[in-house]
Amino acid sequence: MATAGEGSASDGTGKLNRLASEKSPYLLQHASNPVDWYPWSEEAFSVAKRENKLIFLSVGYSTCHWCHVMERESFENPDIARIMNANFINVKVDREERPDVDKVYMTFVTSVSGSGGWPMSVWLTPDLKPIYGGTYFPPNNRYYGHPGFTELLVSIASQWKEDEGKFKESGKKIMEVLDRTSRLSLSAQSDLPGEEAIARCYAQLSRSYEPQYGGFGESPKFPQPANFNFLFTYYALNPDQDDAKKSLEMALFTLKKMDQGGIHDHVAQGFARYFKRHMGECWGIGAPALSGLSKFMPHQITMLEYSITKQLFLCGGFYSAEDADSLPTHDAKEKREGAFCVWTYEEINQLLAGPVKEGHDTTLANVFCHHFSVAEGGNVNPYQDPHDELKNQNVLIEHCSIEETGEEFGLSEEECKAALTKSCKILYDIRQKRPKPHLDNKMLTSWNGMMLGAMARAGVILGEKSYIERAIQAADFVKTYLFKDGLLLRSAYSVEDGQVSVGSSLEGFVDDYAWMIRGFLNLYEATLDTSWLELAEELQDKENELFWDSQEAGYFMTKAGDSSILLRIKEDQDGAEPSANSVSVGNLLRLSPLLDRADYREKAEAIFQLFAERLNKIPIALPEMTTALLIHKKHPVQIILAGKKGTDATQKMLQAVHGHLIPSHVILLADENHESLLYNRHSSLRHYHPKKPDETVAHVCQNFRCSLPVSNPEQLEETLNNPCFVVE
Repeated sequence: MATAGEGSASDGTGKLNRLASEKSPYLLQHASNPVDWYPWSEEAFSVAKRENKLIFLSVGYSTCHWCHVMERESFENPDIARIMNANFINVKVDREERPDVDKVYMTFVTSVSGSGGWPMSVWLTPDLKPIYGGTYFPPNNRYYGHPGFTELLVSIASQWKEDEGKFKESGKKIMEVLDRTSRLSLSAQSDLPGEEAIARCYAQLSRSYEPQYGGFGESPKFPQPANFNFLFTYYALNPDQDDAKKSLEMALFTLKKMDQGGIHDHVAQGFARYFKRHMGECWGIGAPALSGLSKFMPHQITMLEYSITKQLFLCGGFYSAEDADSLPTHDAKEKREGAFCVWTYEEINQLLAGPVKEGHDTTLANVFCHHFSVAEGGNVNPYQDPHDELKNQNVLIEHCSIEETGEEFGLSEEECKAALTKSCKILYDIRQKRPKPHLDNKMLTSWNGMMLGAMARAGVILGEKSYIERAIQAADFVKTYLFKDGLLLRSAYSVEDGQVSVGSSLEGFVDDYAWMIRGFLNLYEATLDTSWLELAEELQDKENELFWDSQEAGYFMTKAGDSSILLRIKEDQDGAEPSANSVSVGNLLRLSPLLDRADYREKAEAIFQLFAERLNKIPIALPEMTTALLIHKKHPVQIILAGKKGTDATQKMLQAVHGHLIPSHVILLADENHESLLYNRHSSLRHYHPKKPDETVAHVCQNFRCSLPVSNPEQLEETLNNPCFVVE
């Protein structure tokens, strides 16, 4: 029978466990638990083998609400900790720091339960093979049929002691099945996926579209940026087709509903990862959202300003996230979900008691409550709030336009907008006095690649030099702290006095390379500085060296050589973040014509063939890759700018180019620097010259046809509006 013995971190003295020496904010959150936690390490594995104990693996991230709930209920409970310490080697993993560990065991959990999520809880044999797992477990048998964590601990420990051979055999068979089912093999067919896959992706998205609140599929909705990329690209390449027009409508309406909904912080800007409320419109958003929103600038500006204000580190990198939970008051003992952002009906009426304008009986609160769905008693469905953390609270949700709200109270649209702006400023100032949510100061290479790419794109489209400067700052941060000896590192952390630590110097994964390459490509297109293009090529070659499967094609998530990672998996689905294979195939297709690298195009085509079956049958699982397939089917639009880098004339021409959604464009600068990277790869650039020293001349070519040269943005706009240069 399992016993509840004493462990080194369960003596009630409050001393820290092994996680205290880690850098990850998530691991540090658990450093004072009475559980004798280990980080994912050879030390933990050796102890498990020496003591012949099962490993209990807990995976989460620092801003995860249900991770906090399980910590509070179970990992901070001394009685539960004693059982854990006596019978298991307990290992904590930050999924954002170690996506390789998370992916292996999430594959197991989803295969046996049909779903996954965080916190993830998995029991492993001493040689790391999984034998049982799930997500959140309540401390006892009490929630929605979930087994209780305490009972599971005792039962699994007892079974291990009674018949460990059965567990080991079970773990071996499980890994054999996972290894077999997780493999992707090249299709026997020689043809690449074609128009059928593209049409099917549109049809599947259209069928799953929810017209009342936007989005795809039923609640809960976690919008995938890859869906937007596909829909916008599909429209851009087929603007006169009815289904393409519908794709634009679906994308814009969904973004509008996100903007109006509770996922959007209407007081301080930014978007949350997820949102729940009584109307069933359940939304979520992940880290790469800026990339997906880059065609819909109002959303991107909101997110950029939030990121610059809240997430930008002094040295130029971007922090990961703010927590979902925080203390409701400074003297409160327990954190609550959403406490920093929600409001009671009484608070709103007290804080906004002033008149909407002089001589008007309507108060600011009247207008605000109507516009943002603030209700007496709160607007959160109690069935979606099992711990009553949002009881009597209101999440701000726009249910009508500013014009409609103004009509309700006899106000002009301008007067109503002014009243709402004033109200939000009052609430913002009050909210700044509340206890702030925990900030995860982890700076991930992949997410910084997403951010700097989005900043660069927004900057050039909007003519906002400050955004491009921020993108360069973030890129320089990565070069300084996260790019060592030709290799990317996974993450860095801010420490005291504004210094930077790279922690254990964990090497980057394939998504770090894919997103940083995309970021550098966007930065090149925003600045025409070929040093960013050179870095993109260097990283692409390194990604090919470390992660490419030379037998079956495609990119593994991890490089070979880590014995603690039992499966080398290729991501085959675009989720909240597009998969690394999907991002990489897009990078290869962009880099190939820019650098005259036919081998990159060949690799892209090999990826399409590897994923051919999925692209032909369920392309909705890979919308980002289907977007790349769309672009692959079109002839590139080559835009040559003959002029000087950084001049006002060149920047205006660039702005005109980026003001059009031309998915297959290739931008080359002919600046008469014949020793530069582009001149070395494209000898034809020597034939392009500006007519005058201070002007920039644009040449647009596609499928061996070129337009007449133009020397001002208006003429370039007219040329780019010519369908023959964007759809063939």
